[in-house]
Amino acid sequence: MYASRTTQFIVGVFAILGIVALAILSLSLGKVEVLPSPGYTLYALFDNISGLKQSDQVQLAGVQIGKVVYIGLKNERAKIAIRINEGVPIDSEAIAAIKTSGIIGDKYVSIELGPSVRILKDGETIHHTQSAFVLEDAIGQLINSSGSSGSSKEEKSAAPDKDAKPAIPEPKK
Repeated sequence: MYASRTTQFIVGVFAILGIVALAILSLSLGKVEVLPSPGYTLYALFDNISGLKQSDQVQLAGVQIGKVVYIGLKNERAKIAIRINEGVPIDSEAIAAIKTSGIIGDKYVSIELGPSVRILKDGETIHHTQSAFVLEDAIGQLINSSGSSGSSKEEKSAAPDKDAKPAIPEPKK
């Protein structure tokens, strides 16, 4: 009725292999790195990083060169740390911008190189940044600006100025 020791051992080995495979799958799907990739870390300060998350991509010319590893606040501005892959130089005049894939897609950090010859080292800061474009804010501003300009035109036409002279001179008698 009881399984032999060999059968128990084989079942145990398969159970352990299944647990290891499940752990590897969950780490890879969750984009969790056990060991950091070789490279260096740069920092950047933004006024608004709306929608950017840790582990989002960092791209240069449309090619992934790293990822966002930290998001926090420093002096009421968003501070991010990005991990750049080894062998990818970023110069001191580079521009870091928060972009969106498509209209409502995921956010990512886009790096545009500058004309400088000085290459940033581990722990340095990218000083030129462009904050995220927030579609909801733009729509709100559009609605508010069109609503306020429409009401001011109506107010002007409803209350003519008493001192205003007519546009067409009256004929002389």
